[in-house]
Amino acid sequence: MRDFHYRDDAFFCEDVPLERIAKERDTPCYVYSHATLTRHFHAFDQAFAAVPHIVAFAVKANSNLAVLQLMASCGSGADIVSGGELFRALHAGIPPNKIVFAGVGKRAEEIAFALKSDILLFNVESSAELEVINDVAGGMGRQARVALRINPDVDPHTHPYISTGMKKSKFGIAADRANEAFQKAAALSHIHVIGVHAHVGSQLTHVSPFVDSLKRVIALTRNLKAQGIPIRYVNIGGGLGITYSNETPPHPNELAAAVVPLLKEADCDIILEPGRVIVGNAGVLLTRVLYRKETDAKTFVIVDAAMNDLLRPSLYDAHHDVLPVHRVPTAPEETYDVVGPVCESGDFLAQNRTMPTVKAGDLLAVMSAGAYGFTMASNYNSRPRVPEILVKGGENFVIRERETFEDLIRGERVPEFLYSTA
Repeated sequence: MRDFHYRDDAFFCEDVPLERIAKERDTPCYVYSHATLTRHFHAFDQAFAAVPHIVAFAVKANSNLAVLQLMASCGSGADIVSGGELFRALHAGIPPNKIVFAGVGKRAEEIAFALKSDILLFNVESSAELEVINDVAGGMGRQARVALRINPDVDPHTHPYISTGMKKSKFGIAADRANEAFQKAAALSHIHVIGVHAHVGSQLTHVSPFVDSLKRVIALTRNLKAQGIPIRYVNIGGGLGITYSNETPPHPNELAAAVVPLLKEADCDIILEPGRVIVGNAGVLLTRVLYRKETDAKTFVIVDAAMNDLLRPSLYDAHHDVLPVHRVPTAPEETYDVVGPVCESGDFLAQNRTMPTVKAGDLLAVMSAGAYGFTMASNYNSRPRVPEILVKGGENFVIRERETFEDLIRGERVPEFLYSTA
């Protein structure tokens, strides 16, 4: 996260001190680095320059329109999992012919929207879904381009909630049934089979799961081509991890070095679906300390950000470094739980964290929050969602306004009978 750094003990994003952002935009808020987003995308894209490929940014990681517009300007496509994400991607200018639609539960209306938009392809997760896509496409007089997602039964060695490529997972078609599924797909009148897809999980810190999965996918691809099914795309998914604490994930160049020789054997265009690796370390959650609370058991630092703003620690027991926005090198260290105002014991951003002494009014930066931060945020406890800020050089831009109390009730309706005094 080199674009987030200290200068004379003040914490900056690029050339903007976070203290200035807190003063101008208030807290809590998400802050993203334009330079990091751009550099990370190009590092990933260039790593695979040796093979024809599409980088389809995983919109679920960060779906802000400005972020998506930046991805589009870099040449990115989009990996989407809902009609709403498709709407966002198109609105941000991502070309339909670089959009792939994944997800196990596509609604007929979403399928029709995608077909009307003429996206590149659907990543199909089941035979039942395949039949619905065929029916919708038939009703529209169209052919639906599809890749079948294969579950390669590869252990990604990651958190079980973000492991997607093992036999017990809800995702994909079992590898031992893949040939049958492709034959069925090829026989459907409004389906055009053009790809094979596999994604084994998220926050992977080794290349071996990618290699193991890809070997199985390429063997299947060869077999399908021999049977006359013209596979044009191999989609290896995403999932490359980032450093949150002590992890040492591979650089995109290391991943490419391991898989590009295999990809060349496939004689197909390659689709990649990175998300976290591009945006994760491009953002922080900026928050202010409200209170210190000392008990016989612990010392709590209560901040104005909460689990509804950043769910990952509560959901995954995920680690995010927490750094002072104003560093005092001589400050003594204490051990804290950093918690929010939400009325849940699970509302924490860090537990048993040793850090310099913190007092009310201090600003803290919750690091590595660019992926699965705002996109998983909610209005729990009727808390307005926070703004998102993009920093470019010495300027900062509001790319999402802070919600108001009025926003919380917009769209709600009270039936007339509830106003009755009878």
